[in-house]
Amino acid sequence: MRRFACLLAAAALIAAAPPPPGPDGENPAPVAWQRPAPVALSAMAQLGQAIFLDASLSASGRLSCASCHSPAHAFGPPDPTGIMRGGPDLTRQGVRAVPSLMYLDHQPPFSIGPDSGEADDAPPPAPPPPGTPLARKLATDPAPAADNLVPQGGLFWDGRADTLQDQALGPLLNPLEMANPSPAAIAAKLRGAGYAPQFAALFGPAILTDPRRLASEAMFAVARYQIENPAFHPYSSKFDAWLRGEARFTEAEARGYLLFNDPARANCAGCHLDRAGADGTPPLFTDHQFEALGAPRNPALPASRYDLGVCGPDRADLRDQTRYCGMFATPTLRNVATRHAFFHNGVFHSLQQVMDFYAFRDVAPDKIYPVAADGSIEKYNDIPARYRANVDITDPPFDRKPGDPPAMTPQEETDIIAFLGTLTDGYEGRIASK
Repeated sequence: MRRFACLLAAAALIAAAPPPPGPDGENPAPVAWQRPAPVALSAMAQLGQAIFLDASLSASGRLSCASCHSPAHAFGPPDPTGIMRGGPDLTRQGVRAVPSLMYLDHQPPFSIGPDSGEADDAPPPAPPPPGTPLARKLATDPAPAADNLVPQGGLFWDGRADTLQDQALGPLLNPLEMANPSPAAIAAKLRGAGYAPQFAALFGPAILTDPRRLASEAMFAVARYQIENPAFHPYSSKFDAWLRGEARFTEAEARGYLLFNDPARANCAGCHLDRAGADGTPPLFTDHQFEALGAPRNPALPASRYDLGVCGPDRADLRDQTRYCGMFATPTLRNVATRHAFFHNGVFHSLQQVMDFYAFRDVAPDKIYPVAADGSIEKYNDIPARYRANVDITDPPFDRKPGDPPAMTPQEETDIIAFLGTLTDGYEGRIASK
């Protein structure tokens, strides 16, 4: 199968810009899209659900997929730190914030740059020489940046898994998470599970004697559960209702929405695309690309570990492509207001802190980073010095210099946070049709 474009058919997503809200907060140009009618989960997906909820598959016997990807927390971490503990006795601290599993059913596989039509086994293109400029990401015109030769797609913060099936297997084998030593160990637990007869019914009795295939099909079932269960991709936020003309923004939400799309201010939509597709695809609030933002080090994580994202340590195939060291996936912003930990290392614990990072990283870095004993500011202190040139200093709002005014005022930050709240699923309000 050939790679498909990392912008979900970029031409479809890079459609007309969303209109400004009307005087009463309404959408003056409602869109319509067809969502599939809910149907009962297939037998495969029901098996996947049972596996997803089964803590006995972990070494501790107390950690399931749902423990870290809680349905009550937008399939993200229930722990306020965002960094869960696992291992055989649930004492081993994770090293990254747990991402949400929502809205991954259309996630493209990992590639360097957008789809070129080459075969999946084609070697990745060589990175451009240092100093080669990339197209700037601007909320008003995201099309040029779609062709940047940067990492795109994939699952996990470093994109190392291409499918939901591969992603589901990772935590089961991770010694800091479910801590199984091998697929065979997983298969042994699956054979002893109460739902083991479902494997025989779906695949035939021989599967229970084939450990590798048993583990593989179990992960396929988990992937089907995520694809078929609409709870993973409901598109039921106030923003979705507003797009359809069924809700109105408050004054603060409307102001925040305009700032979100203003390349001279927040420029959030430069990376977190909020355009409905011309084919009716709802926006996913990500361009699926990777960025090096230079988030500060989280002091709660091991001081000896530098996380270089695409360059390792959790993936090894791109360690030599140092231009990408420090880059992490741009996540969807859907349900972001329900999270308690932000960025790959979980360093921030409120949207206010996140907005301050974007506002002050470059104009007043002392507000973001530690100050050393000699008075110097330890900027980009979670990236080794030799890779700090990878940090984005081009795309707004990161194109400012010390002493410049921040891209957002405190009130503007508050308004953007109000808009981000409209991305939380489960909105039930509706306006009367005219």
